[in-house]
Amino acid sequence: MILPIVAVVGGLVVLVWGADRFVEGAAAVARYLGMPPLLIGMVIVGFGTSAPEMVVSALAAYQGNPGLAMGNAYGSNTANIALILGLTALISPIAVSSRVLAKELPILFGVTLFAGYQLIDGKLTKTDGWVLLLIFGALMAWTIIQGFRSRNDNLNAEMENKLDAYTISLKLALIWLLGGIILLIVSSRILVWGAVEIAHGLGISDLVIGLTVVALGTSLPELASSLVAVHRKEHDIALGNVIGSNLFNTLAVVGIAGVINPIIISPEILSRDFLFMTILTFSLFVIGYGFRGPGRINRYEGAILVTSYAGYLVFLITSVMHAA
Repeated sequence: MILPIVAVVGGLVVLVWGADRFVEGAAAVARYLGMPPLLIGMVIVGFGTSAPEMVVSALAAYQGNPGLAMGNAYGSNTANIALILGLTALISPIAVSSRVLAKELPILFGVTLFAGYQLIDGKLTKTDGWVLLLIFGALMAWTIIQGFRSRNDNLNAEMENKLDAYTISLKLALIWLLGGIILLIVSSRILVWGAVEIAHGLGISDLVIGLTVVALGTSLPELASSLVAVHRKEHDIALGNVIGSNLFNTLAVVGIAGVINPIIISPEILSRDFLFMTILTFSLFVIGYGFRGPGRINRYEGAILVTSYAGYLVFLITSVMHAA
């Protein structure tokens, strides 16, 4: 059991570090190519911070561990909203002034409902996976259009300030980009092996491991990025990280896993984990959209989010103990 634990911890450390190198390299290359800051933030950085979930879930699906693949994707979404945004709002209330993000909040909720509809029959087929990927492609096209049209958006200004830190040479950026991809693949293989071995050793499902240990680990890039952003008063970046990551997880991560290997959905995923994720997504839409003015997530709401996540973990652990 010691070796699998070391594999999970070491895999997560390398995974997060590799994702950070990938994001910095990709963002720097995009700047050299003249991409608008908003577009870099919403596509390049958003893709990079969700790369751990994508690689881990794709590998898990390929190796026949569907519970780990789905648990990682939906567990990361849950952690992004309840834990990451909750902690961020506790440190500093999050003001939502970006018009682009205000448009993406209802899109995220709608995408979540559609993903739930796909799971009602108890399976995620290859067709379901391709549909999710097509929606993701359409959303990316819309995002690119928004990136070029919304150069005066507040998120664009925040991203421009953030990207000023990416002053590395083009050669080094390409090295980090390629090296980051290699590290993501290698560390994901180690992580998935360790997670499956731990699940088997403890006699619990790989779904629970995916929802907790793996999901929390692969969400670390979003946590670090959001905490740094809110410290710099870049509230729209903090929220944009979560919205972009959840859209990516729901559409691309689950879609890729479904295309690689059709997945049988266990009943508890829909009735427990997906339901809780949907409630959190709806709550984020309500408190962040700003129906009568700019949206805002205050400290009180942040405390509720963090408390709800703690309650969810306790419920998961209790369920596992009773099942044993």
